[in-house]
Amino acid sequence: MQKANSYAAVFKLSLVASAFIGIPFSTTLHAQDQAALDEQDVEQIQIVGSRRVGRTINDSPVPIDIIDASSIEATGLTETNMILNSLLPSFNFPQPSITDGTDHVRPAQLRGLAPDHTLVLVNGKRRHTSALLNLNGSVGRGSSAVDLNAIPANAIKRIEVLRDGAAAQYGSDAIAGVINIVLKDAAEGGEVSATYGANVTTMDGVPNLDAVGTDANGNLAFTTGSDREVTDGQTATLRGNIGFEWGSDGFVNVSGEYRDRGQANRADFDPRENYVRDQEGNIDPRELSVNRYNHVYGNGEVEDYALFVNAGKALSSSMEFYATAGISSRDSVGGGFYRRAQDSRNVTAIYPDGFLPSIQTDISDMSVLAGIKGYGDVWNYDLSLTHGGNELKYNVINTLNTSLGPSSPTEFYAGTLEYTTSIINADASRLVDTGMFFSEMNFAMGAEYRHESYDISAGEEGSYAQGSFGPGGVVTDPVDGPFGAAGSQVFPGFTPESAGDNSRHNYSLYVDLEADVIENWNVAVAGRYEDYSDFGSTFNWKMSHRVTLSDSFALRASVSTGFRAPSLQQQYFTSIATVFVDGVPTETGTFAPSSDVAQALGSPGLDAEESNNYSAGFTFSPSADFNLTVDFYRIDIDDRIVLSNNLSGEAIEALLSGTGANRARFFLNAINSRTQGVDIVSTYTLNTAEAGAFNFNAGINVNDNEVTDILDAPDVLQGAGFDQSNLFSDVELRRFETSSPDSKINLGVTWNYDRYTTTLRTTRYGEVEDPSSIEARNEIIPSEWITDVDVRVAITDGLSVSVGANNLFDVYPEATRNLVDDVTTFSNIFPYSGFSPYGFTGRFVYGKVSYTF
Repeated sequence: MQKANSYAAVFKLSLVASAFIGIPFSTTLHAQDQAALDEQDVEQIQIVGSRRVGRTINDSPVPIDIIDASSIEATGLTETNMILNSLLPSFNFPQPSITDGTDHVRPAQLRGLAPDHTLVLVNGKRRHTSALLNLNGSVGRGSSAVDLNAIPANAIKRIEVLRDGAAAQYGSDAIAGVINIVLKDAAEGGEVSATYGANVTTMDGVPNLDAVGTDANGNLAFTTGSDREVTDGQTATLRGNIGFEWGSDGFVNVSGEYRDRGQANRADFDPRENYVRDQEGNIDPRELSVNRYNHVYGNGEVEDYALFVNAGKALSSSMEFYATAGISSRDSVGGGFYRRAQDSRNVTAIYPDGFLPSIQTDISDMSVLAGIKGYGDVWNYDLSLTHGGNELKYNVINTLNTSLGPSSPTEFYAGTLEYTTSIINADASRLVDTGMFFSEMNFAMGAEYRHESYDISAGEEGSYAQGSFGPGGVVTDPVDGPFGAAGSQVFPGFTPESAGDNSRHNYSLYVDLEADVIENWNVAVAGRYEDYSDFGSTFNWKMSHRVTLSDSFALRASVSTGFRAPSLQQQYFTSIATVFVDGVPTETGTFAPSSDVAQALGSPGLDAEESNNYSAGFTFSPSADFNLTVDFYRIDIDDRIVLSNNLSGEAIEALLSGTGANRARFFLNAINSRTQGVDIVSTYTLNTAEAGAFNFNAGINVNDNEVTDILDAPDVLQGAGFDQSNLFSDVELRRFETSSPDSKINLGVTWNYDRYTTTLRTTRYGEVEDPSSIEARNEIIPSEWITDVDVRVAITDGLSVSVGANNLFDVYPEATRNLVDDVTTFSNIFPYSGFSPYGFTGRFVYGKVSYTF
């Protein structure tokens, strides 16, 4: 009932906002003069959603958003994921912290589904995923997704977002929808720009630590002042794009980006005693001067390089060669939990004041695409070869291996994850006059072969070794211990047992038919067969309809089945790491579902997720200046792949005998879910003779996720005394259902006047839950409005200057300490939830200089 009330309230709010402001809903921002707008109309030829050549978004039978380059530039944001979060109501990109590798490759969601339920294309071709498997308690736990931030924003001509199931058209992963990145293809001109910005912010509800002393009882006492003021996160971004002619009938377009982002820390002070008291029970004098801001909670330091090349050349009057290549590198640092001087995981001979261990990642990403396309007497064709990969190398710095004692190194290489894929693709289409329909039928067919590999390389021995020293690095019995924690603190390295090279291949065949059955009724039908070497075959289909009732009004609907193949990361990731439970080190293993250990625990192995997608809506466009679309949707997914809880107990330890682990978890098809909601999208352009052009934009997404069924635990575990809640806890269930916004509203306007362009956006992020296994610590994050502004002035025909602010009014999520009944030490140290859909780093102000030639 609460969800239903939420739907009604938000829908009413959207209607009131529309009536009050006098503008329709939209997700696409435009910031150009009328001539550019006219040119943009020509460019609305979509790549996704239809196999028919020349299909436009205005007559699409499925909902598609187009984000153009000017909209991207007007955000002032430097990450592609953050740009999409700012412009798309159905997109969610929280920015978690202290989540190991997830700090460095943050996942995003479409319609509140898992990150790997959205297929990403570049120039219409499948993009490879990240090697990272998200294992910690963030949005997207258990998934591997495409790293959109590896694609520089200045290389993008437009972004097409298909909000509809499309597995029958494109294959695995296209359950929530498809994001297609279309790269720039100009054969001349270009742009260079320099952007610099920083967080200039006041941490709402978090007081500054003014002084540290002792009270009458000899305990620590803290004096706090007003809310803490911070200036950090300094970010410098240099970008360049240039187009070259390739002969008289070709182009080469090159885009490069360098970004250096400083740390943005929103941790509060640590009130715990850092040092052991003396024999009389007195506080160590160093307590009064030690740095109390000893955690890093927020954005870590990042240095990015990226270079993309997009090219094409006519080989004849009917054949074209095309190619795309991209490389990127990201060096980033993310902090873990601070180890106090008195912590049993510390060795005071190395860190007398304690230490903050950090994960330093070197992430490399590469892709190459080449193909030919053209037309013959009858057929259009497209033949391509794609190869891409992502490598994530873990280094742990400012750390130690407690069990190696005072001689432990303080830096370790902890291992590497690598994912690669190669794809051969062939598509062909033609028009067929069947004599049965009003129009010729578009007949499309194709085939694809894909090979994937996933490799885990072990770290250096010290990163995972169990040494002979005890807790605190003290000398202990070399045989019976007790021994200190093994492996590098914050991230133990991958062991040789965890390492492995794994691969699979699949092939697919599809057929796609589309025709106007009668003058105003368009029907499209698609079917796709895929066969995987590791779990078998699947067949999926889709049917969509568009009925044009007038020149301005049309109904549309679609129904489809879909699937998502289990990723290689989910099938083969293996790691045994030391996890402390109530101060006792436990060896927790993440085991491959098909491994002997997982099968002994009852794992049947992984199968594909299956889905049924339904959508229905209408489009209304009474003039070239106004457009409105409304689409309702429902997505049912069966056999969703999730990561089990940590299984423990005597019966489990007996099953794990000889593995080196006493706790276990593995991936399994454990739940069914239902996602349903509504998208409202619109644009309106107002041209005036005196005041310039106004482009109004707004959009709304109302979304509800529900876990409809939890599959029974395997018999082996039930026999060991465990029921289904031990495999998939209430916390994980609520994380699926409520950790993304229940609604999101985007309102915006771009004003073009003379040499000035001003863009104003405001976004309402709906309520989000950060669940806990302890009810008193369950956190409900209230809805908030976030406002951005960007002002650009054209100094000359080529030179322009922009200033702006994201989160202009410096809005923070409500502090955790105010939202939970059981306020712990870490509720204060980490003052804001990592599930906040707009982050928690506050206002970001920037300036930009660009030169177009």
